[in-house]
Amino acid sequence: MIGHEENQEDVSFKVTDRRKFNADGSVKEGVVLEEAKPAEPPPPTENRTAAAPARSEEPVPDEVGYDEPDGDDDDIPGADDPASFVNFLSTLATNAAASLGAVPHPATGKRSVDLETGKYWLDVLGMLHAKTTGNLHPQEARLLEGLLADLRMQYVTMVRATEDKLKAQAAKKFSDADILGKK
Repeated sequence: MIGHEENQEDVSFKVTDRRKFNADGSVKEGVVLEEAKPAEPPPPTENRTAAAPARSEEPVPDEVGYDEPDGDDDDIPGADDPASFVNFLSTLATNAAASLGAVPHPATGKRSVDLETGKYWLDVLGMLHAKTTGNLHPQEARLLEGLLADLRMQYVTMVRATEDKLKAQAAKKFSDADILGKK
């Protein structure tokens, strides 16, 4: 497999769907939304190596799809590297989530909703998805698709909540007499 040395130990990962929203934007059954706590770094595992695996000199095929040689596709190449694609996606997704009020803003520590900025970050992630199709490791592609799905659902939820709030405010300002011209 590209990015692995012959003598490197196999590392296995379990993929769990932790999305909190259904496709229609509703909260999944059994999910409780709670305040985000500051993230703690995960404890080091025994199977991980300190350095990122060396890249193979084999050329990647110029095909539309990324065909992985026989091997385990549960691990993401270079995931431990701070400058990896996965960490880059994490940075973009954190910005989008902070703009949509899903997590506290990294700088201020307060939650706020900025739909325009959230839409911008979603568009950036969508552009990356479109431009990297067929060039990502299968796990990287799944991660990007999952992030996009979760953040888009959050965006739709926030837009709907904003629309409902505006409708309620408009209903309080105007009565039927105002609309029908009666005074």
